[in-house]
Amino acid sequence: MMIVAVAVAPVVPQTALAADSSSKSSGLSSATSDATNYKTWGAVAEAMAEELQNGQHEYESGNTSGATSDFMSAYNSIYVASNFTAVVSQTIGADKQTAQQQAFQDIQNLSYVPGNNDQLDQKITALVADLDATAQQLDANTGLAKPKEYAKALQAELDKERKELDAKKKKNPGKGNRSWTDVANEMTPILDNAYKAYEKGDGAKGATLVNEAYYQYYEKLGFEKNVMNAISGNRVSQVEYQFKMCRKSMNTGASLKDTKKLIDDLKAMLVKDAGILDGGAADQEGGFTKFITSAVGQAFIILVREGLEALLVVAAVIAYLVKSGNKRFTKWIYLGVLVGLAGSGVIAVIFGLLFGGSGPQQEIMEGVCALVAMGMLLWTSNWMLNKSSVEAWNRYIRNKTEAAVASASAQVESGSKVALGTVVSLAMLSFLAVFREGAETVIFYESIYSMSQDSKGMWTGGIAAAVVLVIIFLIIRFTSVKIPIGPFFLVTSILMAVLVVIFAGGGVHALIEGDALPATYLQGVPTNDWLGFYPYVECIVAQVIAAIAVIALFAVGFVKQRRLKASAAAA
Repeated sequence: MMIVAVAVAPVVPQTALAADSSSKSSGLSSATSDATNYKTWGAVAEAMAEELQNGQHEYESGNTSGATSDFMSAYNSIYVASNFTAVVSQTIGADKQTAQQQAFQDIQNLSYVPGNNDQLDQKITALVADLDATAQQLDANTGLAKPKEYAKALQAELDKERKELDAKKKKNPGKGNRSWTDVANEMTPILDNAYKAYEKGDGAKGATLVNEAYYQYYEKLGFEKNVMNAISGNRVSQVEYQFKMCRKSMNTGASLKDTKKLIDDLKAMLVKDAGILDGGAADQEGGFTKFITSAVGQAFIILVREGLEALLVVAAVIAYLVKSGNKRFTKWIYLGVLVGLAGSGVIAVIFGLLFGGSGPQQEIMEGVCALVAMGMLLWTSNWMLNKSSVEAWNRYIRNKTEAAVASASAQVESGSKVALGTVVSLAMLSFLAVFREGAETVIFYESIYSMSQDSKGMWTGGIAAAVVLVIIFLIIRFTSVKIPIGPFFLVTSILMAVLVVIFAGGGVHALIEGDALPATYLQGVPTNDWLGFYPYVECIVAQVIAAIAVIALFAVGFVKQRRLKASAAAA
């Protein structure tokens, strides 16, 4: 009764079920596991029916996340793990298997939102009847082994094939064989253990485990960035807030029922997003999702995203020095960039050794750097705005010249000291801009490699992104020289003012992620990572304050210029 079975069932082109079936339908259950310990295929059908009905009861009671969990369990833990799906494909046909998989998927989709009771009842009734009829047909096949014997034979065949393949291929010591569904499944027991710890009265341990799932998996392995790129920034904000609410619930002593619902909702969100990242939504996303979740796409997008803000700051500062006749000082700006890059690498290594490459400490560091850089940008943009008129610029140059020629010693002392102070400030600004983004980029690149093991793809994406950033830098650097003094300083100061607002939102958001600040989440408010706009009251207030400060300084500078221009005209 040895069976040569179909090892991998066809994949449903929909969400998490597709990703799970590809990884679990190939006989992952052992001969002694509960998933295959059934006497008949009819018993398997009865177990699925019971799980589906449990999910229906949860749904009717208002627990949609619990219902989704039960429906997924009926599919993954029984339909797939018992090899029911593989047997249906082998003995009845792939069409029947695909239809049943689609029925499970339809039920899961209906369970995400309330109000689908009638449709859900119809779908479950039809699927239970179909599974029962299929099981009777399987049990009537005298040439087909029962579930337990089938699993033993299938496992033996798979072990033999794996042994042959392993002998032929080079071992992969990394983590590059994991799918995003695997990562989500790795987070599930950690979150379950967090709730168990809280249930036993240890809220601190529970919150620590939630942090472990967030920082060591969701953030460190690149789950967060991939969701942002492939799905939306709004979804990232929702998941981040769900993590935060789980921690808060355990730290503040919320009820077990409420905490359990938060954990269940979070697990369902992670599994759903993982299914999309693994290609389950390929019909909707097309090749775009495949590209941005590949090593090439991730390396390209992350470097462009993280490098663009730093590049704009550095390019504006260098353009200012060249435009003002201080080109000789640009070497100090480049030095600030190099020190920022080196510091980023050192900090990334330190965080990797101390906190596993990620953690609240990193978020707090990024937030503080962003807010310090914001203050320096505010000062620099205001200074440039005050020099935006030709009269103001000529007056500035004339004053410096007069002070410099007062005497030989005063010329050296005055000229060098003023220039040194300005250059040090600008070099520090370039250092902070690069340092803030650099450490995060290094850590993200480590996570891309740990997931993909595709160094060639990473080099391709990284080099392509570097070329794009260099082109942008050269355009700003050389076209700005041809812009007249007034428009140049006006445009540059406006650009820096916009970065002030972006850094304000991003800095406060990083502090919120590190739990250094409380957070008030605004449901339905969109997220835009490029603009530093996040759905938190604190982030929005910080950006509003930064915008008011920018506008106020612009207004004061404008009034001051008008008065000086009027005085000059009168004279």
